[in-house]
Amino acid sequence: MCRFTLVCLAVLLSLASLLLLGLNACGGGSSSNGSGSGAGIPSGKIQHVIVIVQENRTPDNLFQDPVLISNGADIVNTGVNSSGQQVPLTQVPLGIDYDLSHAHSAFVAMYDGGKMDGADQIPVICANNTTNCPPPNAQFIYVDPSDVAPYFQMAEQYSFGDRMFQTNEGPSFPAHQFILSGTSAPSASSNLFAAENPNPSSGGAGCIAAPGSYVWMIDPSGAESSTMYPCFEHAAITDELDSKGVSWRYYAPNATSIWTAPNAIQHICGPNATPPNATACVGADWTNNVVLYSPTNPAPILTDITNNQLQAVSWVIPSGANSDHPGTVGNTGGPSWVAAIVNAVGSSSYWANTAIIVTWDDWGGEYDHVAPPQVLSNCAQWGCGYVYGFRVPLIVISPYARAAYISHVNHDFGSILKFIEEVYGLGELGYADVPADDLSDCFNFSQTPLQFQTINAPLDAAHFLNDRTPPTDPDND
Repeated sequence: MCRFTLVCLAVLLSLASLLLLGLNACGGGSSSNGSGSGAGIPSGKIQHVIVIVQENRTPDNLFQDPVLISNGADIVNTGVNSSGQQVPLTQVPLGIDYDLSHAHSAFVAMYDGGKMDGADQIPVICANNTTNCPPPNAQFIYVDPSDVAPYFQMAEQYSFGDRMFQTNEGPSFPAHQFILSGTSAPSASSNLFAAENPNPSSGGAGCIAAPGSYVWMIDPSGAESSTMYPCFEHAAITDELDSKGVSWRYYAPNATSIWTAPNAIQHICGPNATPPNATACVGADWTNNVVLYSPTNPAPILTDITNNQLQAVSWVIPSGANSDHPGTVGNTGGPSWVAAIVNAVGSSSYWANTAIIVTWDDWGGEYDHVAPPQVLSNCAQWGCGYVYGFRVPLIVISPYARAAYISHVNHDFGSILKFIEEVYGLGELGYADVPADDLSDCFNFSQTPLQFQTINAPLDAAHFLNDRTPPTDPDND
């Protein structure tokens, strides 16, 4: 978790009225700020939840879709820099040869006390052997719509959220801890939160990271004043699932990746030696539920759907080439990868009772114009001056998803946890799930179930099932 200093608190309080207007805003129709049904989830309507987590994008960057915009999605094509100048967003391919810092310091720079004018202060990381890098206004970019047409088709048909915020204010490692656990604290009693990715990045992450690996921790004042080995011990939603006998799987490309959230929770990993001397996770939860990609099993989520082995709750983490991560020209398979999973579910018996939640783990340093709101609930846990991280896209796909709907409700990673808790009758974790909404505005369980329509994509499931390329991590920075 990342927090601001007390100097910023007065500025942050000005966001309170915005949050009060948005926290309970749910609705029906194509675009609404009205009230949702709040009727809960009828028993049996949702029996499977798939959480697909892509990489490093904002709505302004990834969803320059005229259809969504005409339906009310809050997407803009210009930004403001630190000199107060209007900067047009430049079209770029999905795969580009540079990356942008998305550390906590980059968040602070871009946020600029809520003015959202500091994106040009974010450092640019050029790939090796590139020329003319960085380009002008490297942070002010949007993806060529033709490169992400499958995402547009999904978002236009089902529910698209333009107020989905990452819960943390930094990069992937803490983001994925929030997605699985609702916190990046090292323990339930700690007031410190992991703020950054582990250092050195070559040492991996979690309870099997190399000795000497460390992660910066942020304290309630907003200072990154201490470090610790990146191995934590606190509850995760998988513990709630286990206690109720609800099955789950976590699909990931690599055991030591910063994206593989279970590797950093000691009781899930079950390290084979006392950290920092462990070299493998061997615990029962890990062995039974964490599925890693390999050249002989490159797309296990697709195989499990085909073989009728889909578990009740699944987290799906892509390999690097399918992650949408900027910085590598070849990282362009993401839209087809997600489409392949959605099409596999849509053409199976699972479609009738499945909810697919597609989101991105952090903003990636790219410009976005919406200032994140302040979290007012549960001040004892979060601190009343805390604000969410920046917007990330959200698509909710289900036969019970509201069709062609734009959600203006404030969602965050805790919303996904709360939705899972409500589907399976779980208790609260007591972390990000507590102040979050439950995604209920994105569903209408009384509607006639939507008939699935195939998502068109350049690459089909066969491509991913036959891809023998060794899987790579989506994100090393």
